[in-house]
Amino acid sequence: MERYDERDTIFSRMSLKRGSKRYEEYYKKHPELLEIDNKLRNLPDLSSPESPTFDPIESRISEANFKFLNSLRTMVDFYSDKPGEEVDSVEISQRLKDLALYYGAKHSGITRMKDTHYYSYRGRIGFGYGEKIVEHFPYGLAITVEMKRDALDEAPGARELSESSRAYVEAAVISMQLAHFIRELGYNARVHIDKNYLVLVSLVAYDAGLGVFGRNGLLITPDFGSAVRVGVVTTDLPLIADEKLNYNISEFCKICNICSNTCPGRAIPNGDRKVINGELRWKINQEKCYEFWRKIGTDCGICMKNCPFGNGIDLRDLNKDHYLANPKLLFERYMSIQTTR
Repeated sequence: MERYDERDTIFSRMSLKRGSKRYEEYYKKHPELLEIDNKLRNLPDLSSPESPTFDPIESRISEANFKFLNSLRTMVDFYSDKPGEEVDSVEISQRLKDLALYYGAKHSGITRMKDTHYYSYRGRIGFGYGEKIVEHFPYGLAITVEMKRDALDEAPGARELSESSRAYVEAAVISMQLAHFIRELGYNARVHIDKNYLVLVSLVAYDAGLGVFGRNGLLITPDFGSAVRVGVVTTDLPLIADEKLNYNISEFCKICNICSNTCPGRAIPNGDRKVINGELRWKINQEKCYEFWRKIGTDCGICMKNCPFGNGIDLRDLNKDHYLANPKLLFERYMSIQTTR
């Protein structure tokens, strides 16, 4: 399986400046993307006063949160200068996951890192753009933090973006606390936060048993559905990996289709899943998704807002006997809940 190049993400492409050497080199290799990317560049940026959702308070909260994250971008490497303490892998794994929850995470889990968890090349300007990623710690601790439902219900408004950015900050801070703890034990760690990832955080979280992928391409978790943000700490602390969750969400998503039917950018597919990074998943059209972000001025959130999971039903319901055999009954239950609200 090939690793994904971070330079191909829409966020990396949007950071390229017209006429720059990197710009010329990238579009020489990918001429098919030049027209759509320049179309997107001509749209107002997120939280811009020119965008229809601009709010003089909420939009500036978002900007402040992302600037705070920018100030953390150089504080992600935690290398210990002392020998690692002898630890019991089972005990320290549980203590580390419990500590994450104590700090405020909603889920925590561990996976043994795979080559395909990592990007192949970095794609963030000012942070090693184009560098091959070679440093791989063997274990990954993934966490989720909750996005507050009342703010998400205002999607795609400015408050949704301020809540989204707040959750990214919370995931980063908790991850950094955990990395500091790991370093105190004499081991090394690397925090993966917004705008300075080496890994595909949702894929790490999936393998760590925190959720499964839905039609909207997002991680669907117990209790909160896709209304979460993910943090990851990779480390050489010897840990014990957790099992993946086993929920047949694909059958439910085939019946539901709410996210694809309500997606304003028509970015979520109605068809079947495809193999992505070795797993059957639905592939989102990132250009269409991001185009709506720029048109509206926020990171949308409508698919999270409308997903039944975490919004009336729970992922764990899928494995209850009467729904396991007939997921349509669970969808009908969700629809009945909506009509009584």
